Amino acid sequence: MQMDSVSSDNALATPAAALSDAEIVRRVQDGQVTLFEILMRRHNQQLYRAARAVIGNERDVEDVMQQAYINAFTHLHQFESRSLFSTWLTRIALNEAFALRKQAQQTVSLQRLPQDSDRRLGGSMESATSLQPDPERQAYAEELRRVLEAAVEALPESYRTVFMLRDIEGLSTAETGEGLGLGDEAVKTRLHRARAMIRRAVTARIGSATAGAFQFPAPRCDRVVAAVFARIDRG
Repeated sequence: MQMDSVSSDNALATPAAALSDAEIVRRVQDGQVTLFEILMRRHNQQLYRAARAVIGNERDVEDVMQQAYINAFTHLHQFESRSLFSTWLTRIALNEAFALRKQAQQTVSLQRLPQDSDRRLGGSMESATSLQPDPERQAYAEELRRVLEAAVEALPESYRTVFMLRDIEGLSTAETGEGLGLGDEAVKTRLHRARAMIRRAVTARIGSATAGAFQFPAPRCDRVVAAVFARIDRG
């Protein structure tokens, strides 16, 4: 069955875009498959940040996102509407990210390890262009964002994942805990320690840059949506 996805410009401006996640899931299950695009565009930023907390390579992050959406689409009947679709989807993405990283660790050779490490450390960090009227302020904001992203990258993974989901993506303590399989107290403790580490690295001005870090711009969003629908079509 061939499906034409909604264009990037109006995908989130259709009447269906006002529906809840649970209602869109129900309609997709009833055969309105193209509505799955709304779910992808609605949650691409959150999924990117969750996967990026685990995976260091940008291309691998997009692969994880695509596979997470395919897994979610394939097992959509398993989603229980008493929980948030975004939390369920994030858990799928995290599981995929952890699995990919484990596979890479098992297969990487000693000869390729330095090269791969350089690629991870030097990989490009694409971000949406900020529409600041003052170039000097724009340059300052971008530099501060780079400082923040470097500080987050340097966190131990157990703290980085919690910080990325709680402070950057804005999930609640309960949602973060459900996504990572942690209790509320463990989430709070790790978040507190992560914030302390970052404060020492980027000073008190971190707050103004937090929400803008690890952006997932429209062209990349379009690429993930198109790739997922191409795989759905082949299936």
